[in-house]
Amino acid sequence: MYTTIQFLHSYWAYLVLLIVVLATLNALLGFFSKKEYGPKDFRISLFALIVTHIQLLIGLVLYFVSPFGMQSISNNGMGTVMKDSALRLNAVEHPTVMILMVIFITIGYSKHKKKLVSTPKFKMLAIFYTIALVLMLSRIPWNQWF
Repeated sequence: MYTTIQFLHSYWAYLVLLIVVLATLNALLGFFSKKEYGPKDFRISLFALIVTHIQLLIGLVLYFVSPFGMQSISNNGMGTVMKDSALRLNAVEHPTVMILMVIFITIGYSKHKKKLVSTPKFKMLAIFYTIALVLMLSRIPWNQWF
């Protein structure tokens, strides 16, 4: 079960990264070029919201079944985990920052829906999706990806 969830989490992450980069660039381009917000823009931002939430659910399941997540803290103690950078990344930093990333995507999506004209819509998406993208890029375990 663990290997299946880890496989799913790892490969779904490529889709999440691609879609969040696309949604962020779309929002920035829309904001700076002052274009009209259309159905395509709505779908891109919604798809980013959906794939990040699915990844969060997969990640939460993985956190509780993985030997590198909650079991690492239980077996080693929080002090040991915090002193070891690899354990800390997997058990604390990656999950915390990715939850924050999903929160920023959700806030940006929710705030943009309340705006009535295009520029503020793109502005909300651009701000929150860019913060989410930076957070995500900062805590991806790159050494495990390549």
